[in-house]
Amino acid sequence: MAETELKDEEEIEDKKMPLLDHLIELRNRLMYAIGALLVAFIACFAFAEHIYTFLTQPLVRAYAIFGQYSGNAPGAAPRMIYTAPQEAFLTYLKVAFFSGAFLAFPIIASQLWMFVAPGLYKNEKRAFLPFLAATPVLFVAGGALVYYVVAPYAFAYFLSYQTTGGEGQLPIQLETRVGEYLSLMMQFIFAFGLCFQLPVLLTLLARVGIVSAAGLATKRRYAIVGAFVVAAVLTPPDVLSQISLALPIVVLYEVSIWCAKFVEKKRAEREAAEAAEDAAD
Repeated sequence: MAETELKDEEEIEDKKMPLLDHLIELRNRLMYAIGALLVAFIACFAFAEHIYTFLTQPLVRAYAIFGQYSGNAPGAAPRMIYTAPQEAFLTYLKVAFFSGAFLAFPIIASQLWMFVAPGLYKNEKRAFLPFLAATPVLFVAGGALVYYVVAPYAFAYFLSYQTTGGEGQLPIQLETRVGEYLSLMMQFIFAFGLCFQLPVLLTLLARVGIVSAAGLATKRRYAIVGAFVVAAVLTPPDVLSQISLALPIVVLYEVSIWCAKFVEKKRAEREAAEAAEDAAD
C-alpha cells in the first residue's frame, strides 16, 4: 500500500509544472473547447430551421392531444408567430448555440478532463471516469423525458385555456411566439437534465465521505419536500409539469441511496484489503 502511494506521488511529482506552463495549458484547452463549440455552432446554424422544427414537435403533439380530449381545438389552424423583425433570426442563433453546445460537449468535457487528469492519482482517475460518462447520458435521459412525455401533455394543458368566444365574449386563442417557445423548451430541458444529475452528485459526495447512505435514507422526507420545491421553481406554474419533474427527482434520490450503499461497500472492502495487507507486512 505504501509503495503504491509513493509511486503515485512520484508520478504526480514528475508531472508538476510551473504556474506559467499551467496557464498555457489552460489556454490551449480553452482554445480547443471554444473552437469545437464554434465549429458545432456554425454547422448547427446551417440546419437551425430543421432543428427548431424538431423542437416544435411537442407542441404539435399537444394540439393533437388537446383535440382528442376536447373535440376540435378552437380557432384557426395552429401557427407560430414572431413580433419583432429580428426575433426569428435571433431564435435560430439560440437554437444553433444550444445544439452546438450539446454536440461539442464531449470535446469540451474531454479537454477539461485532459487539463485536470494529470493532477489526479490513478485511483482517482478510475473513480471519476464513470461519473464523467454518466453525466451526458443522464442529461439526455432527462431531456428525452421532457420531449416525448412531459412537454406534450403540459402544452395540451395550457391549450385547454383557449376559448371559442360567443355573444359578447372575445375568443382566447394561442399565438405562440417562436422566441418564447424556445425559452420555455430550454427551461424544460435544462431543468430536467440538471435534476437528472442528482445520482452523480450524491454518489460523488458519498465517495468522498460527505454524505452516507444511512444519512440520505433518514432525510428522505425532506428530500421529497425539496423535490417539489425545486420542481415548483424550475418548471412553469402548473401542477402537471411540477409533478412530472418532482416524481423523477424522488426516484433518482432513491437510486442515489443505492449508489451510495454500493460506494460504501466498495470502500469497506478496499479498506479491509489494505488493513490485511498492512498486517501482513
